[in-house]
Amino acid sequence: MSKKKNTEGGLVYSTNPDFKIKQDSALQENVKSGKQDLRVWLERKGGGKVVTAIKGHTGSDKEIEALAKILKTKCGVGGAAKEGEILLQGDHRDKVLTWLLANGYQARKAGG
Repeated sequence: MSKKKNTEGGLVYSTNPDFKIKQDSALQENVKSGKQDLRVWLERKGGGKVVTAIKGHTGSDKEIEALAKILKTKCGVGGAAKEGEILLQGDHRDKVLTWLLANGYQARKAGG
């Protein structure tokens, strides 16, 4: 059986008929792609393997994971979304940058 993450701070049930769960406005707000200032980096991870890193996304974890899934599919590679950044295996800076700009993101090459 899988465990579901409780986003209500541990609240399971309330007998108060007037009780309303307070929604965090930061979680409710969807960040528009045009307001994202993304940087596309080329890094070397353990063992000298090249990784394309996309940093600077200010959206929620779900949005970052969704963007990572799209980019992994477009590039045909593996990768992950960790700690607010997207990692793609290999050097795909040009392809990623072209896709991000075509879809309304503000993105630039940075670093190596």
